[in-house]
Amino acid sequence: MTEQEPTSAGETRDPERVPLSGDDGKAGRKRVVSGLVAVALLAAAFGGVAGFIGGQVAGLVVAGVVAAPLLLLVLSAARRRMWLEGTTVTVRTWGSRRLDLATVSRIDLLITDVRGTRTVSLLVTGGQRAAIKIDLAVYAGTGGRELGILPLRKLADAVVNNLDAGGLVFSQLLVAQLRSEARGDAAADRPLYRLASAAPSGKLAQRFSMEAVSRFVATLEG
Repeated sequence: MTEQEPTSAGETRDPERVPLSGDDGKAGRKRVVSGLVAVALLAAAFGGVAGFIGGQVAGLVVAGVVAAPLLLLVLSAARRRMWLEGTTVTVRTWGSRRLDLATVSRIDLLITDVRGTRTVSLLVTGGQRAAIKIDLAVYAGTGGRELGILPLRKLADAVVNNLDAGGLVFSQLLVAQLRSEARGDAAADRPLYRLASAAPSGKLAQRFSMEAVSRFVATLEG
């Protein structure tokens, strides 16, 4: 058995890499398979119609044209990884993008609604219109899935000192979510769920500014 060498006083440790994904591997694989099946069905449907009208070659061409961008979209989603190191968030698909949450120029709360499933996200924007969407929770009905305690805590710490983008307000929202979870509140009583359910229906995506989030945080207890 070997002893671990002590870290010298002047040595600095690399920041811990914290994944910012609420999906486990099984859920991710299931989503990819579902996407591939949907691509195949759509390509076959359009290709079949084109083949009936213009022949086999036309059908194959149309099927390929329909399938190619959809397949690229599914594969991009499968490759997507996001993590936080210190205050820097990195998202990687075919390439990588990085933004420092302590210095980004704008932070918004984004709520998307797709067939009754609402996703609550932070939309952070840096220079040259670079933007990264960090999903915090996904709700359907009275349940759903939320980002884990450690990622939420690290995100709250990362944005708290960004005064230009109102990071303190968003940090307070995340801390309120953590406190609600610690109390054992049901999903419907947690701040992120309350925000998602309060958003007006009929809109695919809604962006809430720092001022709107600040008014909501002011209504929270404890």
